[in-house]
Formats: sequence, C-alpha cells, structure tokens
Amino acid sequence: VLGPSIGRETLVIGPEAVALSVIVVAFIMLGYYFLAGLVADIALLLNGVIIFGVMAMIDGTFTLPGLAGIALTIGMAVDANVLIYERIREEIVNHGEKLRDAVRLGYGKALSAILDGNITNLIVCFVLYQTAATEVKGFALTLSIGVLATLFTALFATRTFFAFYVDVLKAKSLPMLA
Repeated sequence: VLGPSIGRETLVIGPEAVALSVIVVAFIMLGYYFLAGLVADIALLLNGVIIFGVMAMIDGTFTLPGLAGIALTIGMAVDANVLIYERIREEIVNHGEKLRDAVRLGYGKALSAILDGNITNLIVCFVLYQTAATEVKGFALTLSIGVLATLFTALFATRTFFAFYVDVLKAKSLPMLA
C-alpha cells in the first residue's frame, strides 16, 4: 500500500542500510589489509565527515537516492584504497622494492585508474544533476561530493599517513593477507 508510512519506513531503513554497508566494508578492509585496512577505514570515516559537512554547509537534504549516492561513494572509496594497496603489494612482492619506494610507486601507478574512474563519475553526476528529475539530483549531488571527498581521502589523507608511517616511525613492512 502506498502511503505516508513508506516515507517513515525509508527514513529508518535507508540510514540503517548505509550504516550496515559501512560496517561490513570496514571489517573486511581491516581483516584483509590489517594496518592499511585501518587507514582505509579512517579514510572512510573522514569521507563521511566531509560529505555530511558539505551537505550541511549547502543546506542539502538527504533523500533515499542521496543515501544511495553515499553507499556508492563507500564502494568507490574502498576501490581507490584497494587499487593503491594492491599496487604497493605488487611493488614489494614482485619487484622487491623497499616499503618507502613501494608506497611511492603504488600511489603513482594507481593514480591514473583512480582519476579515470572518479572523473568519469563526476561527468555522469554533472549530466544527471543538469537533466534528471528532482529525486535523482540528490543522488548526483551526494555522489559528486563523495567523489571529490574520495579523491582527497584516498590520494592525500592516506598517503600522509603512510608518509608518517614510513618516514617518522621508520616502518620497514606493511603486513597484509596474501
């Protein structure tokens, strides 16, 4: 039955679904990548803070499609971190690089794939926001904010942590599951 109860139900179920997806993704990243997974989880948290901060700043409203944009942002943010971490692993395992060089090379080699995917998403968000119905504009808005936040957290925030880990703490290894 269509009625006002659907809106109430959506207000409860939508945020719960997003929160559950964040929790599941966070545990998987932590379990597979250990310390690097913790860094990815912190980046996800920072990503969420940026999205909610920008939405509050522009007085944005979260709709169900907007929540879907946040859920998709989580997947994209994790994808960026996985690309980086797998490149770092590749440099260490296949090329015998030291951790400092592996981090530098890993970020460098993952950069083009991360930028390609995220810029493509930004273009789609722009087109959707300009041409779509009002409901879809919320999706486009939250997703575009999420894409920009993902670029910042994946390419700057996590790299800052790894620079601290390698240069200040003098770490020599980055354990991950094989």
